[in-house]
Amino acid sequence: MAELTISPEKVGFLIEKAREFDVKDGAVDLDSGSNGADDEIIDVLEDNGKDPVAREISGFIDALSEDEQVDLVALMRLGRGDGTIEEWPELRREAARGRTGRTASYLLGQPMLGDFLAEGLDEFGLLWSDGRTTSVQ
Repeated sequence: MAELTISPEKVGFLIEKAREFDVKDGAVDLDSGSNGADDEIIDVLEDNGKDPVAREISGFIDALSEDEQVDLVALMRLGRGDGTIEEWPELRREAARGRTGRTASYLLGQPMLGDFLAEGLDEFGLLWSDGRTTSVQ
């Protein structure tokens, strides 16, 4: 039976944050000088390289144990369809072999990370909760 070393609550937090990160758009007007009250705060959806959500995700992932980080990568790959739940041990081995210490950067570079993590949890029959606003310890 496949097992996770990372809790569904931690993955759920990352799903929520990854979805926040995924809605960012490339910066359009770097010198807009806009006022949030005037432009309906639209600039908040532009990725200017100083994204606090990306920093929060990176800090959270970097604080996880090595096993939890390996699980995250394998879970993302499972949700992406790179393997099945029956192949979980192999997905984990591949994730551990490819570990470079830059897990957060790797995962943040994956489009639809939140969706892939959610799909991976679904393969385990585990649920996560939408609407979480604070970090899981």
